[in-house]
Amino acid sequence: MMMVMVIVEMVIVLVIVVIVVVVIVVMMVLAMVMMAVMMVVNVMVVAMLLLMVFVVVVVVVMVKVIVVTVVVMVVTLVVIVITVVVLIVVLVMVLMVVVVMFVMMVVMVKAIVVVS
Repeated sequence: MMMVMVIVEMVIVLVIVVIVVVVIVVMMVLAMVMMAVMMVVNVMVVAMLLLMVFVVVVVVVMVKVIVVTVVVMVVTLVVIVITVVVLIVVLVMVLMVVVVMFVMMVVMVKAIVVVS
């Protein structure tokens, strides 16, 4: 009878020890998993931050490129307008010269006719 009690007590102690060990191991595993998860989360957060920075840089570069393109386009337009205006002025001057020449010719012809 005593032997049975001792065996039962030993088994109970063993079960308690096993439970404690299992709990400790589970806690350690959980802690490890949590650490791993935290590491992953940290990596994710860092990656997200890097991605945000990258996106911001890309957006800034894009905006700069767009601004430069717009400025170039505006300058080109201005140059084209100036060129057109200059061409029109030159054409008007040429026309005026032609008209003056024509008038001079007519006057000369009339003078010759009158003289003759």
